[in-house]
Amino acid sequence: MHSDTFASLSAEQRQRFVAALQHELPPGGVLSDAESLRPFECDGLAAYRRLPLAVVLPEDEQQIVAVLRLCREHQVPLVPRGAGTGLSGGALPHAQGVLLVLARMKQIVAVDPLARSATVQPGVRNLAISEAVAQHGLYYAPDPSSQIACSIGGNVAENAGGVHCLKYGLTVNNILRLRLITIDGEVLEIGSHAPDSPGLDLLPLLIGSEGLLGIVSEITVKLLPKPQLAQVVMAAFAEVSAAGDAVASIIAAGIIPAGLELMDGPTTRAVEDFVHAGYPLDAGAILLAEADGTPEEVADEIARITGILHSCGASEIRVSQSEAERLKLWSGRKNAFPAAGRLSPDYYCMDGTIPRKHLGHVLARIAELSREYGLPCINVFHAGDGNLHPLILYDAARPGELERTEEFGGKILELCVEVGGSITGEHGVGMEKINQMCVQFGGHELALFHRLKAAFDPHCLLNPGKAVPTLHRCAEFGAMHVHHGQLPHPELPRF
Repeated sequence: MHSDTFASLSAEQRQRFVAALQHELPPGGVLSDAESLRPFECDGLAAYRRLPLAVVLPEDEQQIVAVLRLCREHQVPLVPRGAGTGLSGGALPHAQGVLLVLARMKQIVAVDPLARSATVQPGVRNLAISEAVAQHGLYYAPDPSSQIACSIGGNVAENAGGVHCLKYGLTVNNILRLRLITIDGEVLEIGSHAPDSPGLDLLPLLIGSEGLLGIVSEITVKLLPKPQLAQVVMAAFAEVSAAGDAVASIIAAGIIPAGLELMDGPTTRAVEDFVHAGYPLDAGAILLAEADGTPEEVADEIARITGILHSCGASEIRVSQSEAERLKLWSGRKNAFPAAGRLSPDYYCMDGTIPRKHLGHVLARIAELSREYGLPCINVFHAGDGNLHPLILYDAARPGELERTEEFGGKILELCVEVGGSITGEHGVGMEKINQMCVQFGGHELALFHRLKAAFDPHCLLNPGKAVPTLHRCAEFGAMHVHHGQLPHPELPRF
C-alpha cells in the first residue's frame, strides 16, 4: 500500500471505529467532533493545517497498544504528536487517520542521581527534567528554544538540539534507553540503563525517526552535573561575515564553547524590542559564546575567546557578571523566533546545516534570493555547528506569497546541500522538506530508507507520507540531481 493512499471510512465505519476507540480509552480520551479537533490541526508549522479523523489521548502503554491494534485492524493511519511545537509539519494530522497525542503521559518515573539518569514518559516537558533533578545538582543538557513547552518524546522524534548542543550534543547523544511500541503492539527495550548494551545499536536509528517506526512510551535520559560557573560573552560585529570568521577562529583554536550562537542585525533589533536584553542595535551581527565549568576553566576560556573576538574585529565585547545577566543575554537568542512575529504577519523558519567555512557565501546567496523573491529574510544560527535558521518573513493573506515563500525556502535548503551540508539540523523533515530529500539523497539511499521503514511498519500506517519521499515523488519534483551516487563533498556525513 502506498503511504499516501488510504480508503476513507464511510460515516458508519467512522462511527464504529470511534466507538471502538472510546471503549479502550477513559472518558475524554477520544475527540472526534470538529470543534474539539481544531486545536490539533497543525504543529508549529502553522502554514499546513488538516483535521484528523480522531484524536486519542492515552494515559499508559496498554492504551497505546489498544489504539495501535485498532488502527492495524482497520488499516487506519496514525500520527504521533507530543506538545505540537515541531517546526517541520511532522505532527500534521492525516485526514483519514488518528492523531495519537502523548501529552497526558507526563510522569517522571524514576531519577537515579548516582547513575546520573532519569526515566520519564514522553509527555514530560524538556525543562521539567532539569527542574526535577536540580536538587541533585544535575540537569538535562539539550535545550531547544521551545524547552519550556516541548516534550521529551517530541525531542526524540526530531533529534532536537538547542543552543548548548555544540558541546553537549543533540538528543541522540543524551539518551540511554527507549521503550518502543511497534505497530504490531510489541513493546521493545532499545538501549539500556548502562552506557552500552549488546546487540544492534538501534537508538541512533530511532532517535530522529519522526514517529515512522514506532511509538516511544518511556525514555531514559543522561543527566549531567551542573557546572560550577557559566559565563557568556556577547560580541558585536559590523558585518555578519566577520562574526562568521570569529566562529571559525574559536573552533580552530580548539575551544568548544557550551554555546556559540549568531544573530544578524535585523534579528538582533527585533529581539531587543521583544526582550530588552541590552544588545547593541547598530551591530551588523552579534555573537554569543558561553563557557562553563570550574571558575578556573571558565576564566581561562573567557580570556581566550575574548582575545580571538578582539583579533577578529569585534566592536563591542561584554562578559556576563551574574547569572541573571547571563540568562538575559541568552533570552534574546531563545526568543528570536517569536520576535520575528513583530516584524511580519507570518514567518517561515528554515533549518539547514553547512560547513562553517561557507557561512559568508551562503549568507550572501540567501540575501540574493531574498531580493529575487521579494521577501525579507532574517538569520539566526547555531553558529558553532553550522546550523542555520533563516526566517523568511511573509504575509499569508497575500495571494501566492506562501507558495513563493516555500520556493524560497526550498532554494535555501538546496544551497545547503550544494556546499556540502544537509537539509536539516534539528527540526526534522516532516512535510516541510520532503521534496528536498530528493536533492539530499539518491535513489539507492531512499530505497534503503523505505526498506528500514517496511521492517518496522510494513503497511505504512505510522505517520505516512512524511520524511522519506517515494522515488516517484522525486521524479515528479524533478529533483533527482544525484547521479550514479556522485554526491558533492561525499566525505561529509549526510544523515
